[in-house]
Amino acid sequence: MALTDLRRLRLLRELAERGTLAAVAAATDYSPSAVSQQLAVLEREAASRLIEPAGRGVRLTDAGLVLARHAGVLLDAAAAAEAELAGLSREVRGRIRVVGLQSAARRLLIPALVELARERPLVEVEITELELELALPELRLGTVDLLISDEYEGYPRPRPDGLHHQPLLREGTRLVLPARHPLAAGPGPVPLSALRGAVWASSSAGTGHHAMVVGTCRAHGGFDPDLRHRSNDADVQLELVRTTGAVTLLPDLTLPVADRLLAIRDIAETGLSRRLYIVTREQSTTPALNAYIQALLRQGGENCLPS
Repeated sequence: MALTDLRRLRLLRELAERGTLAAVAAATDYSPSAVSQQLAVLEREAASRLIEPAGRGVRLTDAGLVLARHAGVLLDAAAAAEAELAGLSREVRGRIRVVGLQSAARRLLIPALVELARERPLVEVEITELELELALPELRLGTVDLLISDEYEGYPRPRPDGLHHQPLLREGTRLVLPARHPLAAGPGPVPLSALRGAVWASSSAGTGHHAMVVGTCRAHGGFDPDLRHRSNDADVQLELVRTTGAVTLLPDLTLPVADRLLAIRDIAETGLSRRLYIVTREQSTTPALNAYIQALLRQGGENCLPS
């Protein structure tokens, strides 16, 4: 067996993770036919059948699964070698690809980029806004170098093997009401149980925010919220509160400094918090990535609440 091209091994690994040739093509800027041709070359090199028809698509054979597993090891070793070579350079340079939720991008990723641009002008940073559920596979595959994960207290996120989670900050999570709401009259905490009949907004089902809103209402208010509005954009949720009378729970990084149409309160039954983490692949740190992580940690320190 003579495997001569890591790019073809990467395509096989992508297929193992993504499941379809179309998804691999979309992620790698190949056409589906080009992906298929490259995998056919890899089959000749491996002297084994690696994929087989499955319904309207394809699936990996046992040999394909074995080679995809080893491909991950080889690709990680190549990345580690590149990182070690980069560490020998006197200049910190390179391109890093980072992903975060809207609030993390606006309040952490972008300020860290501005700081890094002053200190390390040869480092290029690409920022993409993406939900964690979509970003984790990209991080595992190496198309993303760093992501910001959020985790509401009591609602842990999955932590796949091979990824490193570094605490970034802890922040409060508040009840957001229309300023005209009767329960917003005083400055103190609001009983969540008094909002049983309210219309609620949250992020989409399957997200950490959705689970937190539903779970908090059940555990501390004793009711299932009437979730009529769903948006992963915190600004959309805030506008729903302002204009329709809906209510929601949002972390501090998403909240405006001052808005006369909103009332931001703690809930009476419990304290709520959210933690943010810097997530990277294990053993994949380059000088450029490490420089950006340090800038992020400084930004996190500026925004962090006392633990």
